[in-house]
Amino acid sequence: MSIPPWKAAFLASALDGRALRLGSFELKSKRISPYFFNAGDFYRADLLTALAVAYANTIHESFSSSSSLPDADADALPFDVIFGPAYKGIPLATATTMALAQLPGGAGARYGRVEYSFDRKEAKDHGEGGSIVGAPLKGRRVLIIDDVISAGTAKRDAVAKIQAEGGTVVGIVVALDRQETLPDSAGSAIGLLRREFGIPIVAILTLENIVQGLKDSGVASQDDLRRIEEYRAKYGATD
Repeated sequence: MSIPPWKAAFLASALDGRALRLGSFELKSKRISPYFFNAGDFYRADLLTALAVAYANTIHESFSSSSSLPDADADALPFDVIFGPAYKGIPLATATTMALAQLPGGAGARYGRVEYSFDRKEAKDHGEGGSIVGAPLKGRRVLIIDDVISAGTAKRDAVAKIQAEGGTVVGIVVALDRQETLPDSAGSAIGLLRREFGIPIVAILTLENIVQGLKDSGVASQDDLRRIEEYRAKYGATD
């Protein structure tokens, strides 16, 4: 089954900007991966726009209904604030908030009052002080935006910061789900975090999407596709 057009457009942008590369790459886990993804490479205006639009479509598809989250007001959006963990999450949250308000067909009007915030690596001890910049989090429902989930440590830190500010994390959105086991585990990082926090965690693209998109577009060689399939067979997660 072909992937949705907006996912195909995002995949094409990722390849064009070399945020998604095919080849041979050593990961932090020491595994040799046939592909590598770095959302930090979306630093060109057109590429950042494509990334933000993809985040916005993912959020609209996965979180537009308040019934998608527990204890949400049926007449309201299921989140109030988009939070981007420093540093990569800062431009992602900012651009995504703008892209949500610009969704076509009247959909953007629902998100016109969504706010964003991000954290400082070190708390500011002068001026307004504190460790959070942008929208206050106390009593708010917060959706975290970030690039990927590796071991999950950064996301746990973000959840702890938001909770310390009095906010409630209602979901996490990332650019890519590698659908890959953690070392010494049958589960993926995303799967483990879902079970730990009991919240939705969704991705713009999964490895399955990448494989299907590459097949549809014809931009990958048969050797590239074979190596990705072999890697998925070896390290694919059970969740």
